[in-house]
Order: sequence, then structure tokens, then C-alpha cells
Amino acid sequence: MATDEIERQVCSGQVWSDFCDQLKRCGEQILRAEAPSDALNRAEGYRYLTRLLRIALEMHLEFADPDFPGFFSPSHETAKIGADNPDNLYQYARLNGENQYRVSGRRGSVAYLSFGTQKGGYESDGTMIQTGFIDASQLQLEADGSFELILSQQPPAAGNWLRIEPESNALIVRQTFLDRAAEQPAQLRIERLDSQQQPQPLTAERLQQSLGRVASFVENTARLFADWAEGYQARLNQLPPADQALCQAVGGDPNIFYYHGYWKLAADEALLIEVEQVPDCDFWNLQIDNYWMESLDYRYHRICLNKRSARLDANGGVRLVLSHRDPGLANWLETAGHSNGTYCLRWVGATHPVHPTTRVVKLAHLEELQ
Repeated sequence: MATDEIERQVCSGQVWSDFCDQLKRCGEQILRAEAPSDALNRAEGYRYLTRLLRIALEMHLEFADPDFPGFFSPSHETAKIGADNPDNLYQYARLNGENQYRVSGRRGSVAYLSFGTQKGGYESDGTMIQTGFIDASQLQLEADGSFELILSQQPPAAGNWLRIEPESNALIVRQTFLDRAAEQPAQLRIERLDSQQQPQPLTAERLQQSLGRVASFVENTARLFADWAEGYQARLNQLPPADQALCQAVGGDPNIFYYHGYWKLAADEALLIEVEQVPDCDFWNLQIDNYWMESLDYRYHRICLNKRSARLDANGGVRLVLSHRDPGLANWLETAGHSNGTYCLRWVGATHPVHPTTRVVKLAHLEELQ
């Protein structure tokens, strides 16, 4: 479309109307036949769309210029995507694979830190393919914990390097805590290296492109994870290994082995998730999510246990208990007022992941497990 026509549509309000029409269509994902139709799940579903909208506006409008990148958080306490990890601090920056960038900062003491460049996006083809990856164990650090990481197509003569390709368009950083209160996150900044230009005012063309990508992100992300939740229902109250290739294709960390499932419990039932022997790994956790694959509100409820917070048995195994009320056992996870949802287990850096088993029992029978 010619520039003058785009300017005409912006000035007339057509661009805004098209944007609003697509957002309205996103609501169809909440009304899918297989999705729960009760008031709680519907309310959380529509809130989920508003959260996706906030994320998308940051990603594709406010922080969209790869010539002047900056970090923002694409998942946090009140905006969540695809079984967001409650133990993570996520940071995201837009890139142009033809540019060169530098990430600098201090390592901090967070348990796990990784950097991955990606191409694609939920707003386009529904994938986020990794084009480069490095974690903190591979970083060269100064004595004070400071470091620099160069992002470029070709490696620098020396120092830390993260590969990008011509099609790379994003950097995702994962900082994973064993204990948020005790660990210091990495302090990071990103800058483009090969340009001295100044930011330009917003143009009609950029606004049209951004709003189109925002609306597509909301619609496609909602559809993607609604499809996942639909598929999990076939194996009720089980926690099988996820399709690892699919997890990587939508932006997963290559050091992580994922499990996803669907749970549903009556008021007098509990779901036991058991691992005979927890594998040696950098990190692990299990989290409880709602139907829309958002972690439940971990600010106020214990919906996640990890390598630090879970209590193992004498043989190095673990039993996690999900129920509506506290059964008085170790490793209780709350449903936080939900009767159904999804859940996720992840092993990070495990050479040999150990598959969990699950079973539903009556709360009245839990005393036998004391």
C-alpha cells in the first residue's frame, strides 16, 4: 500500500477500526466449544486477552524499533503466556539480524541465566525458532561479575558471542530463581553497535504495521495455546512428556525438558505427582496453570514448587500434592479456587529426565500417605 494511502487510512480512523475489529475476533478463542464455559474460566479468558494485548503493545509498538532496542518483560505477575515460569524473570528485546548489538551488565547470583536469539513470532507464522543460544556457564566474566556479550552474524575476535542470523528479530533472556528473596538478578542493558542515527518520529506506516502485528499477536497466541490446552484434555490428570521439538519451535529453552498436562479435581480429590528419583539437574519446578496456560497467581498462592522449595523423601524422590484445601502434607500445591486447568513440569540441564507418575486419590485417604 502506498504511503499516502496509509496516511489517509490513519487520518480517517480506518487503521484503528481494522485493529479493533481483529481484537473483537480474538474473543472467539475464549468461546471455543471444548473450553470451559463457567464464569471463572470465561472471565480469566477475557482478562488473558487484555494481558496479551499489553504484551503485544510493548513488543510491537513501544519497544519495536530494533535500531534502538530495550528490554521489557513479556511475562510477569500480571501478563502471562504459555505456562510462564513463576520462578523466571523474562526479558525481551527486538533485533534486526543485519545489525550488531552488545548486552552488558553483571551476572548477579540468580540460579540460571540464558540468552537466546530467535526468528519468527506468534504474530506471523506462530513459531519462534532459535538462531543462537548461550547460558551463564559459558560466559566469560570479570572478577566483579560484569560481562559483555556481542550479538552478530560473525564471531568477534575475542570475548562472549551470541549468534544471530539475517532473519533474527528477537532476544529472549531467562533468569531463573531458586529463591527470589535471596538471589540477585543480573542487571542488563542492550545497545546497537553499528549506528549513530537518532530515533525518528512515529510515522503512519509504522503505526499501521505495529497495530496489525499487535492484533495478530493476540489472536495467534490465544489460538496457539488454546489448541495446546484442547490437546491435553485427552489425557486427564496425566503429565506426559511434551513434544520437545514443538516446545523449541515456539521459543523454548534448549536446556529444558518439558511436560504439560490437564488436571481436573472434585472438591474431595487430590492429584499426586510423583517422581521416584529426582534427576541431577540445574533446576526443576512444577507449576499449576489455569485453562489458558497462565500460571495461577503466585503472588498470593503456592502454585509452584522447585528444586529449593520442594521437600524430597529419604530416597531422593518427591511427591507433590495438588488439592483444593491443605491436606497437611509436604509439598502441597493450591488450586487457588480453580477446579481444572493445565500444569507444567520442567527439568533444566538434566542429562536423563525422569518421567513423573500421577494418580487421583480421595482427600480422606491421604492420611495413609503420612
